[in-house]
Amino acid sequence: MEALGVVAGLVRSSFLVNAVYTESAREYGLTVQQGQLLCVLMAQPYGMGELGATLGLEKSSLTGLVDRAVRRGLVRREPVPDDRRAVQVVLTGEGRELAEDFYGATCRRIEGLASGLPPADRDRLATLLGRVVEDNEVPTVFLDAL
Repeated sequence: MEALGVVAGLVRSSFLVNAVYTESAREYGLTVQQGQLLCVLMAQPYGMGELGATLGLEKSSLTGLVDRAVRRGLVRREPVPDDRRAVQVVLTGEGRELAEDFYGATCRRIEGLASGLPPADRDRLATLLGRVVEDNEVPTVFLDAL
């Protein structure tokens, strides 16, 4: 097997992970963006500004995404106690249950992508990817497996 360079390895890996994530979302009746929204909100509620920055979405795109999730009963908007004009987006009970199921299944699938590596190589890969993520200040859009 011919070794890949860093660029090709990262780009091809991102395509692989995105394909798995897309398939998982489809099986759960979600769009990729809805899956990302649910996974981000698992950690905590977010204000709309923070949520847009974390997901990399413009205000109008984020509003549409949240509106659709509200109509599906997955999230709700709640007022921020200290700012009557602001709202935070919170998972509903149904949204939390779907998020946890989707998240667990997606983690297992993505974990399986590296199943052919020995444990020491998997640990090294995790360490190196962690450094790349940290060095580039990537927002927490997906936590470690539960």
